Amino acid sequence: MNKVVLCGRLTADPELKSTQNGVSVVTFTLAVNRRFQSRSADAAQGQQADFINLVAWRQTAEFISKYFKKGSALCVTGSIQTRNWQDQQGQRRYATEVVVDEAMFVDSRNESNAGGYMADAYAAPAPSFSTPDAGAPNFEELKADDDLPF
Repeated sequence: MNKVVLCGRLTADPELKSTQNGVSVVTFTLAVNRRFQSRSADAAQGQQADFINLVAWRQTAEFISKYFKKGSALCVTGSIQTRNWQDQQGQRRYATEVVVDEAMFVDSRNESNAGGYMADAYAAPAPSFSTPDAGAPNFEELKADDDLPF
């Protein structure tokens, strides 16, 4: 299984580009905190940032470039991809990046200053739910059966 989930902050404004075929693509770097334990037994935990390269295509690329900027917090899901190519000097180059399938907001509208995205969702009243009666069990009694299927 090749599944990645990352939450972090953009290190720069994402720049939307198009391929020769007109397909939207955006590449960006996400700073993601990683906790670590110091080698000494009595040392406290620390944090270190990893800088992960990501690429998004089509509508996901357009969404990211429209609503996120440097410093914006976002969570993404995707997969790790490796690729290689030969540069102009004939050297073999390699890249490992996360191909984004989904991107989600983490900041509130006010924190991100993205300018009104999802305004209707913030203005909508929260749905009301009723809680079940805590005194009455809501389970059916199961009869013991010695006839197991295995």
